[in-house]
Amino acid sequence: MRPQRFGDLVVDIVKNSPTADRVRTLTESGDTEHPFGVVVTVGTTETRWQFTGQLPEGAEHEGFLDEPVAGAPAPAGEPPRKTDAPEGWLAAALAQAAAPEISAVERRSTQPEAASQSGLTITLHNGARVFAHAF
Repeated sequence: MRPQRFGDLVVDIVKNSPTADRVRTLTESGDTEHPFGVVVTVGTTETRWQFTGQLPEGAEHEGFLDEPVAGAPAPAGEPPRKTDAPEGWLAAALAQAAAPEISAVERRSTQPEAASQSGLTITLHNGARVFAHAF
């Protein structure tokens, strides 16, 4: 899944989350510097997320078909709460959506080498990954 299509998926997921107050693409928010991403508002907290991607190992950009590959969804875990930090909120919302293309959602801040890093790595069933960076 390329970052543009992932952004569309995130917009749909966030729109359907009972704890989200607003979502729009970065383009809709007037951001012309970051081509793919969303702005999510939960309560009084607005977070801008940029999406970048990594193709499956061995794949080339030229000729790569972004066709969905489905499998078991990522483990759902707890639903997102308005009091969650942005990284935790988005991770929970993605996992709760049970999207069949997403095999795993990993929070960077929970990794031993994370230090002060936050963001998400979303692994897809086709071997590609999407990186969500808050800014």
